[in-house]
Amino acid sequence: MAYRVGMPSVIIGLALLALWLYCLFDVITTPEEDVRNLPKFMWVLIVIFLADVGALTWLLVGRPRARYAMYAAGGGGSWTQSADVPRGPDDDPEFLRSLERRLHDED
Repeated sequence: MAYRVGMPSVIIGLALLALWLYCLFDVITTPEEDVRNLPKFMWVLIVIFLADVGALTWLLVGRPRARYAMYAAGGGGSWTQSADVPRGPDDDPEFLRSLERRLHDED
């Protein structure tokens, strides 16, 4: 008698495999200084050997915090980038002032 695998089992299996691969890639590419709670090497081992439990644990307690933080001071719940994220030239007030000066100098 042949064992039949149902479609839901295949879909769940593929989803768990995708989760595991995503987390493994995420651990490997995350900079050492951003990893939380354990050394990066330990996280790689946990994700590899504990598979889906390790992947979920990485997402919950090992992954770096988001680079975007909720803007609390201004209220309204808008999202803002943290200070270490580079800004574009049109967001830099000093750059805009230098453009104004150059325009006035040309006149």
